[in-house]
Amino acid sequence: MQLLLALSRLIDTINARIGQAASWLILIVVLISAGNAVIRKLFDISSNGFLEIQWYLFSATFMLAAAYTLQRNEHIRIDLFTSRLSPRGKAIVDIFGTVLFLMPICVLLIKFGWALFMDTYTTGEMSPDAGGLIRWPLFLLIPVGFSLLLAQGLSELIKRIAFLQGLIADPAIKSDDVHKEPV
Repeated sequence: MQLLLALSRLIDTINARIGQAASWLILIVVLISAGNAVIRKLFDISSNGFLEIQWYLFSATFMLAAAYTLQRNEHIRIDLFTSRLSPRGKAIVDIFGTVLFLMPICVLLIKFGWALFMDTYTTGEMSPDAGGLIRWPLFLLIPVGFSLLLAQGLSELIKRIAFLQGLIADPAIKSDDVHKEPV
């Protein structure tokens, strides 16, 4: 189990770094959006490419930070049903939810996302809008994002099982002073 916990820590570290880096994409999106608006108002010039890069970066933020959000226990939960459960009961619900829902959905979306990416990459698909961007980088985010989420699901599964075995403290309890990092 110690080897699995080491794997869990590695996955956590990777997803934390990717999630924190992805958060900077929001600033870039805001700057591009503001710059695009200023240029459009001052010079009456606009670009579909600027609009699309905003969408791409927002998508990248969402897809690359989803695993980090799961790690931080910030996803929408079914607290209405689990709020009265003990920490052990919540861990069991998390295990079943991860195995029965999160992991199978991730596997399907990785499989179909990869096929979609390959199709757009091999055909060189472009945006139909004038001045639009190539599409394959956007579609690559689907299998990459869900692969990160699947790995984080595995990490959370390892931690919940270790908690039930009494090897670690409850991983669902946030320690804000330990995990809080500047963004």
